[in-house]
Amino acid sequence: MQKVRVNGIELAYVRRGHGRPLVLLHGYPLDHHIWDEIAPLLEDKFDLLLPDLRGFGDSTSVDTPPTMDTYASDIAALLDSLGIEKTALAGHSMGGYVALAFARLFPDRLTGLGLIASQTLADSPDRKEGRYKSAAEAAEKGTTGIVEAMTPKFTSSPTLQAFARQIMERQTPQACIGALKAMAERPDSTSLLASLTCPLVIIHGDTDVLIPIERAREAKEAAPHALLVELAGVGHLPMLEAKEETARALSALHT
Repeated sequence: MQKVRVNGIELAYVRRGHGRPLVLLHGYPLDHHIWDEIAPLLEDKFDLLLPDLRGFGDSTSVDTPPTMDTYASDIAALLDSLGIEKTALAGHSMGGYVALAFARLFPDRLTGLGLIASQTLADSPDRKEGRYKSAAEAAEKGTTGIVEAMTPKFTSSPTLQAFARQIMERQTPQACIGALKAMAERPDSTSLLASLTCPLVIIHGDTDVLIPIERAREAKEAAPHALLVELAGVGHLPMLEAKEETARALSALHT
């Protein structure tokens, strides 16, 4: 793992493979290890960058609360540090929100976009309220409640639940609180997705209980040129539950 100083933090990342650049953005409350199983299937086509978003994994953070734009700007700064002008991005869940923020802020740097178990909609009032409640609980009691609540919702596989749980247990309350608030305040990106002309890939499991597959179908309706891959019997972790199918779908970003 390498680190680079960007925007007042130390951003940790793994770089592997060769080919066209592709940044894989992890979801909440995870880190780059969520890509461990799928990265070997992509590294023969892509120059992969697997960052830990600020505060997560081995990346540091600051006291200023992040926004999706903050996370996206960190990725742009990472690319600058590596001399990479343009790249494709694929984000899982919250990582998809970061990818959409990057597309809005740096459209000329984007060669393709992948949304994995993600969505373009902003939070509903009830969902926003729930995130702030979770943030308050994390501030008071730590991340145990988050881990316990999220683990069974990620996937029905006990083995993959254990893997995800191991990653979640490494994350700090500060990172989780910042991400929860950033997700709560993110904008709707449906019209943004529709406006993009680069290759788009939408990957979603039909048993996802955290973000229903209807969100993926709505995104496809908004952006008809997108490739929609629906994965039968797959929950919120397509990169683990259906890694071969997910890797094949992401190969569409190799243009």
